[in-house]
Amino acid sequence: MSESTNAFGDNAVRRRGTAQTTGRFVVVFEDASDAEPLLREVAGMSSVANSRDFAQQSVDLDETANADATVFAELGMAVVSADPTQMGALQGFAADRSRGVLAVVPELIHHVLPAPGYVQGYRDGVDDLAGRLGTGEAPGADEPIYNDTDEFTWGLQAIEMELSAFTGQGIRVCVLDTGMDLEHPDFAGRIVTSESFVSGETAQDGHGHGTHCIGTSLGGASETGRRYGVASEAEIYAGKVLGNEGSGSDAGILAGINWAITNKCAVVSMSLGADVAEPHPPYTIAGDRALAQGTLIIAAAGNNANRPDDPGFVGAPANSPSIMAVGALDSSLTVARFSARSSPARGGHVDVAGPGVAVFSSWPMPDRYNTISGTSMATPHAAGVAALWAQATGRRGLELWATLAQETRRIDRSSLDVGLGLVVVAQ
Repeated sequence: MSESTNAFGDNAVRRRGTAQTTGRFVVVFEDASDAEPLLREVAGMSSVANSRDFAQQSVDLDETANADATVFAELGMAVVSADPTQMGALQGFAADRSRGVLAVVPELIHHVLPAPGYVQGYRDGVDDLAGRLGTGEAPGADEPIYNDTDEFTWGLQAIEMELSAFTGQGIRVCVLDTGMDLEHPDFAGRIVTSESFVSGETAQDGHGHGTHCIGTSLGGASETGRRYGVASEAEIYAGKVLGNEGSGSDAGILAGINWAITNKCAVVSMSLGADVAEPHPPYTIAGDRALAQGTLIIAAAGNNANRPDDPGFVGAPANSPSIMAVGALDSSLTVARFSARSSPARGGHVDVAGPGVAVFSSWPMPDRYNTISGTSMATPHAAGVAALWAQATGRRGLELWATLAQETRRIDRSSLDVGLGLVVVAQ
């Protein structure tokens, strides 16, 4: 992420409240079926693309680049390029909520790879520990409770993976990120469906962040036999919404969510966001409509803290009340110094926590593996756990959210930082 927005994958501190925008707008409609008629009849737009024009609603943003608007049918919203007269008409309808338009807001830009040192291996964990020593934070927690072994990463031990009989079989999980290394040998033989929602790029991961998150949530074992992935038999939906340079806009992310819902994914994992304290209306509505259709969206709380001096705040989209926000813990189950704290804003709270410091997982070849830190790494742990609970209980949407929250492991940390506690697997 730039200094204003990021995909939450490191421990750098961000400038706040200065979100980058594209110059386009996101329009949220009360009734999804009214989206295209209102755009044509009220705003006078002649060129309107619709996600339903594409197989499995996999929108090709290259094909829609010249359209006045692109409608995401399952979400009931559109990204529009409009002149002042057209925008005035839409904003007028938004001001009178009885006329079918709930919100008209600027389209945000999101980034990954915000600062030097993001990819620094186990040093992330050492730096996190060094940052706590002498501060009085978590007395006695300087010794790790868990360590990576030849059998399991420390994160899988913490979520009690070795006790579970579930694998996520039959559950579809979508990770919206920088794509996936589709030739990675650890995923040979797996069911993988991939799409790119980034103009001019394939779903192949040219960055690394997406492959790492997919490995944690959905991977299996490394070449040495160490298990690092939670839902090792779930169906993988890899949606590229952030480009190889690490940035993407609301259009791509909303297209990815719309695609995941269309394909009946039970869980969507998003390790991305913007350091803005107020919820971004499109994601609040998207989260609501996803839950109603049986899809739980889980997102990274953010890395804008610098504890103990600055606890940060939960950024968008995780601060939407209808999206589950995940904070990060280290191997001593201490809150990571970069992990954002709950804010008083509606929806701005951390819901649960997951392992997020010095996390070993897959990485694009030839490196094959990497160890990095962030609430980005905690989020796919939670998504994988959600997949196991979905398999174990058959629950979806709000019922799955409630189960994941109810079954957390309570830990001796403030609920402002960890919500209801550490996610743990179904047994």
